[in-house]
Amino acid sequence: MSAPTPSAAHASAAAGPVPHGSARVHEPRREDCPWCGSTRLRNRLRTGDLRRHRPGLFTVDACRDCGHTFQNPRLTAEGLAFHRRTVRGAPRDPATERVLALHAAPQRHRGAARAMLRFGEPESWLDVGTGLARFPLAAREFFPYTSFDGTDLTARVERARALGRVEEAHVGSLTDPRVAARLAARYDVVSLLHHLEHTTDPRAELHAALDALRPGGHLLIETLDPRCAFAALFGRWWLPYDQPRRLHLLPPRNLRAELGARGCAIVAAGHRAAHVPHDLAGVAALALSHALPAPDAPWRAVPPTPFQRHLRTVLLRAGTPLVVAAALADLALAPVVRHTPFANAYRIIARKPKPARR
Repeated sequence: MSAPTPSAAHASAAAGPVPHGSARVHEPRREDCPWCGSTRLRNRLRTGDLRRHRPGLFTVDACRDCGHTFQNPRLTAEGLAFHRRTVRGAPRDPATERVLALHAAPQRHRGAARAMLRFGEPESWLDVGTGLARFPLAAREFFPYTSFDGTDLTARVERARALGRVEEAHVGSLTDPRVAARLAARYDVVSLLHHLEHTTDPRAELHAALDALRPGGHLLIETLDPRCAFAALFGRWWLPYDQPRRLHLLPPRNLRAELGARGCAIVAAGHRAAHVPHDLAGVAALALSHALPAPDAPWRAVPPTPFQRHLRTVLLRAGTPLVVAAALADLALAPVVRHTPFANAYRIIARKPKPARR
């Protein structure tokens, strides 16, 4: 029997990790808003996976009544697992990854932790979706006597515990009844830093975070603002959309109203400190990646030629100064942008109510 051709071998390698058939990849399309139930929806964009070049077409809708913005139809659990996990041989665009890394930059973590200093040193703190616990590591600079725990959907949180960054590691969703039962009313602070946009049910995640707080404890939230003027200006090229990995974008008024309905007091809120200066650099990185020859990927039936791969590498390096210039422009404009509708994220600190005295 003759050996398979390179293209056949490439196609065979793709068969494993790629979920086939829309019934397996997408849930049924919603006709109503998952936040307020309104049927007045409008399409904001349709796009492929601009960052990781994985197969599929994804739609983002917005509610005309409450402004909630969400992936519709949403990926199934199988589809989400595929698009979130690392696939061997998948292409990487270093410029885009570096721009996204600004979300996890140490100075941003220190800024979020510093915002909690006014409330004193907590005894216990839970960081939700902590990954390798880079935020607790940075927060210890300000809260050396606080006990930090973490949750994550992956085993990275167990690695964080092995590194001494958290004391307890909980693998699973905060809404999992088994996890929720272990964490109920245990913490003085719960942080949700750019976590809600990745959850399948942000309202349930918010309620679970409040349940993990002790009465009088504080909830620290940072998340993206779908009302950002850059989102309207750049459309699918606005990097924070990051389809298909971000499922929900919540306007500040929706979160404030939900917290108020649970009796919480908003003690701090605003865009200034939460804005991430990466909008122009993100557009430049994504546009550069897609203007060049398509990258190699294990799910492509026909791989690019050696010349095409080499040309892409050379042109990506040549285009790096463009991304750097855009990043410098982001930083230069940030002091002004933070105070305008172009601010792309916001922070809310809420205090859970204490039981009424009899």
